[in-house]
Parts: sequence; C-alpha cells; structure tokens
Amino acid sequence: MTGISVADRDWFQAEPLTRVMALLNADGAETRVAGGAVRNSLMNLPVADIDLATTLLPQEVIVRATEAGIKTVPTGIDHGTVTLVADGAVFEVTTLRRDVKSHGRHADVAFGSDWQEDANRRDLTINGLYADGQGRVIDLVDGIRDIESGTVRFIGDAAARVEEDYLRILRFFRFFAHYGKFRPDADGLRACARARDKLTTLSAERIWSELKKLLAAPDPGRALLWMRQSGVLTVVLPESEKWGIDAIPDLVETGKALGWKPDPMLRLAAIVPPDAERLSAMATRLRLSKSETAMLDAFARAPAIAETMAGTALDRLLYREGKGGIVTKLKLTVSAARVEPDARRDLIERSMALQALLKRAETFEKPTFPVTGADLVARGLEAGPEIGEKLKALETLWIDRNFALSRDELLARL
Repeated sequence: MTGISVADRDWFQAEPLTRVMALLNADGAETRVAGGAVRNSLMNLPVADIDLATTLLPQEVIVRATEAGIKTVPTGIDHGTVTLVADGAVFEVTTLRRDVKSHGRHADVAFGSDWQEDANRRDLTINGLYADGQGRVIDLVDGIRDIESGTVRFIGDAAARVEEDYLRILRFFRFFAHYGKFRPDADGLRACARARDKLTTLSAERIWSELKKLLAAPDPGRALLWMRQSGVLTVVLPESEKWGIDAIPDLVETGKALGWKPDPMLRLAAIVPPDAERLSAMATRLRLSKSETAMLDAFARAPAIAETMAGTALDRLLYREGKGGIVTKLKLTVSAARVEPDARRDLIERSMALQALLKRAETFEKPTFPVTGADLVARGLEAGPEIGEKLKALETLWIDRNFALSRDELLARL
C-alpha cells in the first residue's frame, strides 16, 4: 500500500464500477483497477477506459457476471480477458498472468494469482499501478515515483520488455510524448534504438495506431526528436527523414495561441512532403483510413495561398478545390508565418492576413449552383451533351461572378 487513494474520484464511485468490483471481490477473490485509470487519476487527468485485473479465471468472471445480469463479451479469453458491460459502462477484466514464452509480438501466458508477477509483465512503471476495492493505490514497480518525476521507464530490464513485444518501442515514445519530462529514460531509449528494425515485423495498423496517438499529444515535439535521434522515426515514417520535424514546435505554439485542438493528421502533414504520389504510397503502407488518405491527398494537391489573395478569390478556389486541403495548407502557412508581437511590422501584417484567410476558409459553406439540367430542358434545349456543356459554362460564369447571379439571371444568359 502507498497511503494514496483514488476512492474520492467520481469515476471510482460510479455505480457500475462499484457493482462490478463488489461482484468480483466476493468470496475470497481479489480484483483491482489496473493501469491507465490509476495513472491518470494521480496525474489529475481525465479517466476514460477502466481496466480491471483479477485473481478469478475468465470462466469464473463470466459466470459471476452472467448471474448478476451483466453482459459478457469474451474479447480476449485465450489471454484471460473478458469484457463486461454494466449499465452501459465497459470494463475489460483480465486474469492475472505471467509470461511463459515471448515471441517479440506476443507472448504465451499462464494464469496466476501473484500480483507482483502480473505487475512485472506490464510495459511501463506508470502503467503498472493498481487500486484495490477500497480505492487504495498499490505500487509494486515504483510507478508513483516516476509519475512525480515525469519519467517514462520500462519495468525491469528495458531490452527484455521490448523483446516481449516490439510495439513497446512506439509505446515508449508515445507515453513520453504525453507524460514525460526532460529526457527519455536512457536504458529505454537504448533498448528502443537497438531493436528499431524489429518494428518492420509489426502490422501497419498497430504502427499507425501508436503514431496517431503520439501525434495527438499536447506537444509531441520532443518525442519525435528522440525518435529521429534513435532512428525509430526513419523506420516507421521514412517520408519524414529529409522533410524533417522542425515545423512541429511552431505548429504546437500556434495551436495553443489560436485555440486549435491537437490534430494528429495536421501534424503528420507538417512532417511529410506535400507530394501526392509519395503520400498515397505512405497511406497504403500504413493502411490509413479512406478519409485520412483523402485528407492527405487534398493537402498535397492544394495550391499555396498567398496573404495577398482576396477573400472572394479564396471563395472561388474553395468552391472548386474543396476546403479540407486548403485549410490544412493554410494552417501550416499560418504556423510558419506567425511571429512574436515585437517582430517586424510587415511580418506581423502577413501573419494576420493569413489568419483572416484561414478563418474565412474554415467558415466557408459551399453554395448550391441554382440551375439544373431540367431548367435548360424547360427552356427548349434537347437532352444530351449540350446540356452538360451549357451547365458547365453557366456555372463557370456564376463562380466568376462570386456566386452572385440568381437562377433567373443565369437562365437569361441562354
């Protein structure tokens, strides 16, 4: 016991959790909250997912939950994990485990009842904390000390932890981005650097999931710097090697100043070349979603926007090109142009002009062209290619007149 408690936290007092904890702690069993929920509570951060560790075997968890009317889902039963859904709240319940044999990507495990063994098989000290049924925090790996110092450190031998699952290389940097201070733990950094080529054995989905979470940190700059220094970034994101990550600090500061939420896709765009062909290949390799792939393609193809562009000209461009890629490119341009208040007047004016264009682009709503093919048929034109040509000519005129011509005015042009 540590003398520290999370019993007064709202998430711990919520009825679904107290119900599940009482159920799984009855009759000599022991169940604790494990990992992120405890960590975030001690760091005064929001708690989202609540994971539980238990001495009960998976089938015993299922029997108890079913008898209590709680839905069970055997999400990872071979590895001891059962998902419980109580009054809409979701809890992953995992039986205590010890590794029998590791394969670099997963491990053969045996169920156990030793909390120290269970803690030792976890990845990082800050993720190895427990809270018992009364909310008392139990620290078997010096995780509290590392939370206080902002140290992201592997439990036990760093090289051994990495060898058990090479995804831990990216998790090390991801957690450093979110929770670390100063420099990464030297042993951890060394272990990640030495095993970096093993990242090629992981699935693209797992790699992109970790990268995306890392890029969503309030400030991923230092983590990306150490990833580059260790050679890890070149392995997972070779597109960034010559383009660089130097834009990230300014992008983070600009985001804070202008109220932008951390956007992993915007940050990805900042560190890769705006080359549609290369970004398409990258999206395929990392198996990005269709929307993520489309966003990068629109960014790569979007024209550069000068601060001297008139607002109406920007509207026309937004109508023709779509706003997604242009907004992304404008944000990166604003970030690069933004200066301190005591800088040269002309640079300040350029930055302010770009910010005004960005605001206009973000609030732009594509107007609806008021003429249809049926309108032209009603005017005596025969259905066929001529209809399309006339519509295109009228739409071009309408765009060039800044969308101001009405339906009747456009039809009068026929």
